Amino acid sequence: MRRSFLTLCLASTVLAYPAFAKDIEVNADITKATVYNDRATLTRTAKVEIPAGEHVLVLKGLSMRLDVNSLKADGQAAAKVSFGAVSYKQDTFEDYIVPKEKELNDLLLKLQDERKVYEAEKEALKVGRTFLENLGKQANLREDENIAKLELNPETWGSASEALSLKVSENLKASIAADIKIRDTDNKIKKVRSELQQLRTGQKRSYVVSVPFESDKATTLSFEISYQLPDVGWHPVYDARLDTKTGAMELVQYGSVWQRTGEDWEDVKLTLSTAQPSRGASLPELSPQWVNVYEEGRAMMKASRQSFGMVASNMAAGGAPAASEIDGAYRDAVEDVNEANLERAVSVQSAQINTEGFVGEYNITGPADVKSDGSQSKLLIGAFDVESRTQIQIKPQFDSGHAYLVAMAKLKGDAPILPGQVSLFRDGAFIGKDYLQMLRPGDEADLGFGIDDNITVSRNTLKDERSEVGMITKDNVLERHYVTEIKNLRKTPVEIALFDVIPASRDESVRIEILKDATTPNYETDIKNKKGVTAWNFTLKPQEEVKAKLGWKVSWPKGKNISGL
Repeated sequence: MRRSFLTLCLASTVLAYPAFAKDIEVNADITKATVYNDRATLTRTAKVEIPAGEHVLVLKGLSMRLDVNSLKADGQAAAKVSFGAVSYKQDTFEDYIVPKEKELNDLLLKLQDERKVYEAEKEALKVGRTFLENLGKQANLREDENIAKLELNPETWGSASEALSLKVSENLKASIAADIKIRDTDNKIKKVRSELQQLRTGQKRSYVVSVPFESDKATTLSFEISYQLPDVGWHPVYDARLDTKTGAMELVQYGSVWQRTGEDWEDVKLTLSTAQPSRGASLPELSPQWVNVYEEGRAMMKASRQSFGMVASNMAAGGAPAASEIDGAYRDAVEDVNEANLERAVSVQSAQINTEGFVGEYNITGPADVKSDGSQSKLLIGAFDVESRTQIQIKPQFDSGHAYLVAMAKLKGDAPILPGQVSLFRDGAFIGKDYLQMLRPGDEADLGFGIDDNITVSRNTLKDERSEVGMITKDNVLERHYVTEIKNLRKTPVEIALFDVIPASRDESVRIEILKDATTPNYETDIKNKKGVTAWNFTLKPQEEVKAKLGWKVSWPKGKNISGL
């Protein structure tokens, strides 16, 4: 039998259905989610046995935060089925409608009731303890009377004392046990309240969505309905795993997904999208830009009424205005009269994904679970194809005693790397975090993997001398010489990059030069277009040592002062 695919376009009007239509309530679970940086498109699916004729599919309990303009219904059936327009209305309930929130609220009420019971038990124990204490006092009085009459019966007194002590001990132990129960219950109440605060929906209303349909015969309908919800987002994160023996680096991408929709996602087919629906689809229409004569007197009059109204309100509340408060109210009101009573809605900061024009989708392998408490779920996307090599980088002006292991990765393949935080692992051990900028295929990035203790570094100043030169017009001269000693303690050769910085000038009267006779040759200057950054590259064999020298001189006219040295 031929199957037909049904697609429904949204109509956001409430329809009046025929009197003979039968409402068929549908329980549809979330099975798919496409997550953007600040929202998600959720898809609910269900298999529904539908009769022939005209009827209505009804879905209850949908979030009031859904975008009704995004509602869309689809379906598949073996019969000839046609849909009408989707409609929606609001339902109000006495209790919370988000299942997780209702469950937590019910648990909170239960725990609060249990606490009251424990408090009552403790109060009863207190009354019993008071009774026992009074009984003991009466026994002491009776004992004193018997002693006065010389009616001594030690066995009776001993038995009574032991019985009373036992009862008091049992009472105290029960009171302590009640305190423990109250403490444990308080901790549970605190935890439940924290979870409720994280959900923070407070919804006691929901949407009821209705989809009218007509079928030529009874059949099984595979039904889907989708819509967009806020309070959902994701951002890319990465793991960079370096093998120091081979120099190979593995770069794995994850999507860190969060949501506060009030409903846990379980076994959902998840897609992460870099599209940004919040940016809009088209430009707005232009409106005339009207210019009027600014009537300062009228604006001042209006401003004074508003400002003094606010001051009067403060006085009515018990606060006296200072003169500066009145003057400030005048100034603030005149600066922008129209903003005096402006109310601003609280906004939620969404994740920013800088895609630089790239739009793509990442399908998460297998079913995914995402809790509704806002916690981050780290879901595997896949590994990138990168070509990497390691290098030892030394920057003695930053750290004069250590060498750093750096992986230089070149991105291959077709997909770019989006900006995001990267966790660094060196031979399986976590060593820290870094940040990856946007990389397109063919781009390179350097990732630092910490200090390499098998490379020793020391830096010394050989000369730091200030003088004057010139026969007639004297110049100030500052000359400095450095030497950086590097030794490879590894059993294998290593590639070394030594970076140093010489002064750079923005003033033509300040002259700077590298002293060739005091500087190790084969250096490059202005690395990556950074003025003054100088670098040497060389390979050190095992146990080999090198001394890299740098000498420079700065000259400037006498009588002038310079900074930065």
